Amino acid sequence: MLKKSFLLLLLTVALLSSCVSPKQLTYFRPVTSESAEEINKHLELQPEPRIKVNDALVIIVSALDPEAVVPYNLPSVAYSTPTSATIPTTPSFQYYTVDVNGDINFPVLGKLHVEDMTQSEAIKMIEDKLRTQIVDPIVTLRFLNARVTVLGEVKNPGTYYLNNGRISILEALGMAGDITQYGRRDNVLISRENNGKLEFARLDLRGDEVFKSPYFYLQQNDVVMVEPNQARTTSNQSISLWLSMVGTMSSATTVVVSVLSSTGALKKK
Repeated sequence: MLKKSFLLLLLTVALLSSCVSPKQLTYFRPVTSESAEEINKHLELQPEPRIKVNDALVIIVSALDPEAVVPYNLPSVAYSTPTSATIPTTPSFQYYTVDVNGDINFPVLGKLHVEDMTQSEAIKMIEDKLRTQIVDPIVTLRFLNARVTVLGEVKNPGTYYLNNGRISILEALGMAGDITQYGRRDNVLISRENNGKLEFARLDLRGDEVFKSPYFYLQQNDVVMVEPNQARTTSNQSISLWLSMVGTMSSATTVVVSVLSSTGALKKK
């Protein structure tokens, strides 16, 4: 009887601690077809990511005359691992690192200040400078080390590298496997470094206001933190309670068995 009561108590606590309402798991509940148009207008106004100090940029110059652009491109390099020294990897272009002054050292053109420029602004600036030396130059630029980190109550927390410099909070969470049932969708914290200082913002993913936030689109090196909800906290507390109860019941059972064994032994005598 005692064992059945104990198991029933554990089952009751487990069920109560694992309850998560559907409302807590739903994204963008107020979004309707009427509000979609307004959301789309706002998203069109979201700025491009801007180049920051320590960004790694791959910049390639091309033109109709391939020979004319050779001096303006860093040489491609091939790397090989210690275990395959005779088999180099596919050659890849070297990259420019934005220094502490916000500059890159570009071949022939010299130092170019690119900090705080968008991708399109930097491309236009370089193309304008090259037009005095090359006919119809075409510049491509991409971020090499753009990344975001997603931590907390997601399926696969970690750091994710981006193919381009722009990604939304939804895409980042998708790469991390989405928020678990134990994560708070109403209080997602974004940490961002801006001009050497950290900025923090909290987003509520349950409503459409998130689309109007300047933090909806993440920037390189942003950190996304998903906090645990009450169900997770209660669950952790319940586990501790279960362990404590199991230990107490085990000790009590041992004492009872010892007493009964001693009493039986005395009666036999």
